[in-house]
Amino acid sequence: MSVLARITVNPAQCGGRPCIRGMRIRVKDILDLLAAGVSTETILQDYPYLEKEDIQAALEFAAAESDHVMLRAG
Repeated sequence: MSVLARITVNPAQCGGRPCIRGMRIRVKDILDLLAAGVSTETILQDYPYLEKEDIQAALEFAAAESDHVMLRAG
């Protein structure tokens, strides 16, 4: 099973933003923590309901979402 299966989107939760396993922690929350220099180990300590695969899923999701073709009007 792909770690991306851990990412859920529910229009009735967090404004439809991608979350981790149906919980109210958004992919963006994890990415913001990582961008601020917080280690995976610290995130897992601070959020004991998260698993290492959840953080990997957030990164994989972000990578996939950023891979869009950009068209420019000429």
